[in-house]
Amino acid sequence: MEYLILVLAFLAVGAFVFCRGLWDARRQEVWQRKKMEENFGTRTARKYEEGEFEGIGGYLKKHQEKFQIDDITWNDLNMDEIFVQMNSTCSSAGQEYLYYMLRTPSFDEKELARRTELMDYFESHPKERLDIQMLYRKMGRTGKYSIYDYLDFLDVLGERKNGRILLVDILLILSVALIAVSPQAGVISFGALLIFHITTYMKEKEKVEPYLVSFRYIFRTLTLAEGLGRHQESELQPELERIRSLLPAFKKLKKNASLGMQSLGGGGPMEMCMAYLNMMFHLDILCFNRMLRAVRERTDEIDLLLTIVGKLEAMIAAAGFRRSLDGYCQPVLDSQTLEIKGVYHPLLTNPVKNDISTCRGVLLTGSNASGKSTFLKAVAINAILAQTIHTCYAQEYRGSFCRVMSSMSLRDDLCGGESYYIVEIKSLKRILEAVDAPGAPVLCFVDEVLRGTNTVERIAASSQILLSLHRPGVRCFAATHDIELTELLKKDYDNYHFEEEIIENDIRFPYRLMSGKAKTRNAIRLLSIMGYEESIIRRAEELAAQFLEKKSWG
Repeated sequence: MEYLILVLAFLAVGAFVFCRGLWDARRQEVWQRKKMEENFGTRTARKYEEGEFEGIGGYLKKHQEKFQIDDITWNDLNMDEIFVQMNSTCSSAGQEYLYYMLRTPSFDEKELARRTELMDYFESHPKERLDIQMLYRKMGRTGKYSIYDYLDFLDVLGERKNGRILLVDILLILSVALIAVSPQAGVISFGALLIFHITTYMKEKEKVEPYLVSFRYIFRTLTLAEGLGRHQESELQPELERIRSLLPAFKKLKKNASLGMQSLGGGGPMEMCMAYLNMMFHLDILCFNRMLRAVRERTDEIDLLLTIVGKLEAMIAAAGFRRSLDGYCQPVLDSQTLEIKGVYHPLLTNPVKNDISTCRGVLLTGSNASGKSTFLKAVAINAILAQTIHTCYAQEYRGSFCRVMSSMSLRDDLCGGESYYIVEIKSLKRILEAVDAPGAPVLCFVDEVLRGTNTVERIAASSQILLSLHRPGVRCFAATHDIELTELLKKDYDNYHFEEEIIENDIRFPYRLMSGKAKTRNAIRLLSIMGYEESIIRRAEELAAQFLEKKSWG
């Protein structure tokens, strides 16, 4: 009798913990919905796990396409920071598709128009958006690895069967029933079987743990898809119909999954109960073995489903990001003239907005810190966003579809044993090769052309490189300190510049883009402002004047 009371007490505690978990989960859901409503339209500040960005690129690696933004350009433009500010997604599918979308400019007007329709809908329908976001919250993330990292290695596991696990599960249940007949024998049998089962569970779990994460995620993706399929919003029907059409293909897979695939990884009472049940009965291992063959048979459909659900959540994130901007516009991509009004850099707190209009290349001059590099990056980022989220940091943006490339924030490759100059000419060569390849026009950005070599060869070589980038199918924006280039290239490039102002031994940068080449030379004057010795400044001024007069330093 004592054993029966002990078992009943154990069950009562378990029931209490389970009910308390349900109550806490409901409270958490209400709180999460309120936070989502408050945070929509604000810049995100989520912390990322170490190594998580490698997983975020999983969908991109699996879907390589022509004319995606390469690593050099992406890093030059600090696009990871743009992504972080935009990424309010709750699921791995959403954030991986968002990352893929930002690195894969679209050349399809209909696709960009559809993205705009989705963003407009999510922005103007808060209740429907929140309902869908809550579904994605339950879907969750896969951790620092992409689901594609797991799917690529399923064949390593071979064939797996459930016979031994089911036999021990049955014996465990029978041992519990035996307690009512022979308490001592029942408890001993139950304890021995439980120890055996937990020991074997730990060994099996170690083998399949990474794959369990992905299979649980597939299960939650199917649950999400079923939830989305029940929505009837007419504005979302193209995507929802595609989801509904895919669901029948997963009947066998969903049937083979059960309670063991529903772990959410939250660490609460529900999670603890699920962990104990899995250890006792191997529920997650049973589900995994049954799902393995079904997943292998449906990898293409899984990929398509992840694409559709990922895109929907990525557009919710883009809509929230768009609302957070201090002014934006929808670009018009029908003109060979690049015309931008009120363009600014998204990562600046109080940006100065500038205008530019050009039908050919642009040569930017001006002193250090005057705003040249920031302006180049602002134009480049907007060219990318125009063809990804169809939104620009500007009052107006008019241009054409293009491939965006840059050569800006380079550095020595110490591990590869390459100097800055070698790294630089390799970077420039990849742009020249892209220009020669068939495809959309190239819009490229170069900061300080060939800064890694001497003045004479730099001017000679950079003038020819920039001339080679002045032809049909390419437009180049280049920043330089070499004022000589403005004369050498004045027939082929429009000249713009930034100026600094020196007032009462203080320097000020208005960051205003001005037409024409830079006319001021204040580098030596700045030495004085920074407190250099007068003898150094005087001698520098004499040498500069001598060179301008005699064209030699002797």
